[in-house]
Amino acid sequence: MNISLLYSIKTKQIAAALYAAIIAFLTYTSVYAFRKPFTVVSFEGISFAGISYSTLLIISQVIGYMLSKFYGVKLIAELKRTSRWKTALLLIIVSWLALFFLAVVPPPFGFICMLINGFSLGFMWGIVFSYVEGRKATDFIGALMAVSFIFAGGFTRSAALWLKDLFAISDYWLPFVTGAGFIIPFGLFIFLLEKIPLPDKDDIEERAERLPMDGNERKKLVRKFLWGITLMVVSYFFLTIMRDIRDNYMVVMWKELGYGTNYQLYTGTETLISIAVLLIMALMVFVRKNLLAFKLVHLIIIAGFIISGVASVFFVHGQMNGHWWMLLTGLGLYTAYIPFNCILFERMIALFKLKGNAGFLIYVADSFGYLGSVLIMLVKEFFSIKIRWSQFYSQGVIWFALLGIVCTMLSLQYFLHQHKDKSTGKWKIVQPSSSVPVLLD
Repeated sequence: MNISLLYSIKTKQIAAALYAAIIAFLTYTSVYAFRKPFTVVSFEGISFAGISYSTLLIISQVIGYMLSKFYGVKLIAELKRTSRWKTALLLIIVSWLALFFLAVVPPPFGFICMLINGFSLGFMWGIVFSYVEGRKATDFIGALMAVSFIFAGGFTRSAALWLKDLFAISDYWLPFVTGAGFIIPFGLFIFLLEKIPLPDKDDIEERAERLPMDGNERKKLVRKFLWGITLMVVSYFFLTIMRDIRDNYMVVMWKELGYGTNYQLYTGTETLISIAVLLIMALMVFVRKNLLAFKLVHLIIIAGFIISGVASVFFVHGQMNGHWWMLLTGLGLYTAYIPFNCILFERMIALFKLKGNAGFLIYVADSFGYLGSVLIMLVKEFFSIKIRWSQFYSQGVIWFALLGIVCTMLSLQYFLHQHKDKSTGKWKIVQPSSSVPVLLD
């Protein structure tokens, strides 16, 4: 094969990867327009059973999101290529209609609308990621897609506040109107996702073919790596709690820290974090050996926990201001969080040549992660723990970071042991006992 032909092939591969990454990023950014703008609305003076209406809506959406993750273990694992775009469009329309009824029904019944909204949107990550997994460039594509939910959270909130100020939209209608501005772009991006070429021979050879998984195949995979997956899920449990509290109560915490209504601050801070995390994650695409990449991604997760924990220690002791604390905890948090959504399980399947898809494992972790978020919110509200969110969050990050570091180190040790035969020094998969019970039907 001559040099010009090789150059042409590589150019096409790079162009295809960039196309997939940009479209996936834009698609998931659009999803956030249906998920987050309602969090900028305060619904001042409305409360039920001692819980503010805005908090009740947030809790309801997160519960819906959590339920979708548990059901998504099955739905995303079994998702077929031919039905993806229809499923995505249906779910977005349902989530948008839920925002319409949020504006129409009287409080407190809007919580039902947000439960439906969260349930509908919870499947979107798995659907979009199914278009891009199993490729040599998935680390880069997935990283860009993943940072969309750092950028998108601030961007869609800023868009909602801009619309509110420009058109004097009421609190009740603001979430629906913001979603209306993104419904057509979302449809366009789903159409463009369908145009992404399927993984080629080289992709399949390096990353393993990605296939739908039935119940028996899911049980077999979990039995094989039960303890390692458990440790991963526990680490992700802590990360999701930290991430979701920060995401849902970001506006409240900025105000508590004295930054008022500086709306550009939300987008500016999150954009800086997005760029930094994207650069870190995108470099993984140059690590072709799956074993090395699997080790590195564990170390990146540990580094993220350390950054968040240390920054919170300095903040709690008055040695760091609120702006730098929010920036560094966000950087550390997403440095540890994003690999679970786009690299860790992707490389695990490639390393062990497993029959299945990364979406299944992502949703296993996500389901328990969001369960943790729901429990924290319910405990704080129903046990009347009256503290500032910034104080509650900063203390929690320190403890969760410590626990996350321990679990991630044990996870790495487990998988290395599974992959290495000590007697021969050769790398192989260790088959565990089939007697381990797994409830994943």
